[in-house]
Amino acid sequence: MAETHFPDFEPTAPVLARTLAERFGERALILLGDERISYAEAETRSARLARGLLAAGVGKGMHVGLLMPNGPGFVTGWLAAARIGAVVVPLNTFYKARELGWVLRHADVHTLLTVPRLLGNDYLARLEQFAPSLSRGSSEALLVPELPCLRNVFVAGTCDRPWARPLSDVAAAADGAAAVDASFLEAVEAQVTPSDPMLVIYSSGSTADPKGAVHSHGAVIRHASNLNVFRDVTGEDRVFSPMPFFWVGGFVFSLVSGMLKGAFLLCQESFEAGATLELLERERASVAAGWPHYSKAMMDHPSFRERDLSCIRAGNLYDVLPESLRPKDPELRSNSLGMTETCGPHTIERMDVDLPESLRGSFGRSVPGLEHKIVDPGTGEELPPGSTGEICVRGYSLMQGLYKLEREDVFDADGYYHTGDMGRFDENGYLYFEARLGDMIKTAGANVAPREVEVQLDALPEVTSSFVVGLPDPVRGQEVAAAIVLKRGASLDADRCRERLRDQLSAYKIPRRVFFCEKDALPFTDSGKIDKRRLATLLAEWRDGA
Repeated sequence: MAETHFPDFEPTAPVLARTLAERFGERALILLGDERISYAEAETRSARLARGLLAAGVGKGMHVGLLMPNGPGFVTGWLAAARIGAVVVPLNTFYKARELGWVLRHADVHTLLTVPRLLGNDYLARLEQFAPSLSRGSSEALLVPELPCLRNVFVAGTCDRPWARPLSDVAAAADGAAAVDASFLEAVEAQVTPSDPMLVIYSSGSTADPKGAVHSHGAVIRHASNLNVFRDVTGEDRVFSPMPFFWVGGFVFSLVSGMLKGAFLLCQESFEAGATLELLERERASVAAGWPHYSKAMMDHPSFRERDLSCIRAGNLYDVLPESLRPKDPELRSNSLGMTETCGPHTIERMDVDLPESLRGSFGRSVPGLEHKIVDPGTGEELPPGSTGEICVRGYSLMQGLYKLEREDVFDADGYYHTGDMGRFDENGYLYFEARLGDMIKTAGANVAPREVEVQLDALPEVTSSFVVGLPDPVRGQEVAAAIVLKRGASLDADRCRERLRDQLSAYKIPRRVFFCEKDALPFTDSGKIDKRRLATLLAEWRDGA
């Protein structure tokens, strides 16, 4: 097995915060808008907020929700909670009221740290929509039947609700709490171990409800360190990566991995070609990552040719790289395969070199410290190299479990997690991903559970039944498509359908393609179940005019 590259300090959040402050000091850590903080400031700010959380009754093992955009506030909130042993639950900023409430309740969130609004999303209103009892409560005694574990809501910014408190007041309270001084914080931090859970991070499962993967301090920090071997990022780099920190890829591979190198992370609340170009130029970004459509949008922007982007030397936005640094064939740059349950990539290869033609389409080899096997998805029998079957994985970065599920329902008897992905390893250990065992849709980096979308479509009064699949898309990977059967005499068009879903589903879950059809036109099995593989082929033909 290849050598692992773990950090040279105890992998816990309190040790991480102090160690990076010592090593990188006043070096800039992260920027959002006009606010930037250094590594030293991240340590001092998070220590102060951690003392405030302790004074507010938050302690080890309690679940702290974090509903914030990438930036200094997210980093401070995460470190403050994690360094006292609280378990952080990063929350998707795209969540609508139903989705937000479901995760808060399922995750048993005790304290919520949130911005009041973001990009037109009013989170305080969404909380009241899900939990009407909130409007009758107060911050002194928050007892909400719809969210029975919730005791505190702290708002980073304007707070106009009696049931919430400004986050600034919580941090300030630490200064007046003599019992919660620096020595007490150190005593609390000393009880945090690498085996303690740091995160419960949610991603959509194969059913309508998300799954919460529990990851320890040790797994998160070790994996972020280990993955750094496979990319060319240094402490001198200024890294633009828009992957949200509430997703495991953004949290582990962008945030924590970048911090371990001492890099400077450049954040935006949302992508807009002109504003992103201005940011890259002003901050002299040296690494630029993102989704493929970012490159085209920036190249098409009127200011593109006027921008000085000469500092950019790496990243996957190949069109903005100097021509001499662009790969001859982007398809020969390595892919990796990962998931929330494995704390990010579980197979990987060097990301900054061209692969030989023989490895086109491969997804790297096992991350050092992880083991794989391929099994027959029907029998569970292990298959020999070269055989296609379900990919199973175990090792140091594998989650401790899925929250509220028993261990035997998550792992097999040998400790392997069955990923639901189909693939094969060649004789040299390179993985070739074939397909998803289930019908999960992967669109622009986000997972969409078809059943979740179908539940909301079927709730529309005009709809008899709906069937959601992913269609191949050259930019997004897949796009969400829906075949809808209307009730006799009912009328509904695609735009109205999408509009009525906007209050129930995040934007990336709303079908980009909507087909209205008779039930007889759809493919069903002999047992009366929809054949989604044939349906996806049929809808792709309709879309492409075949």
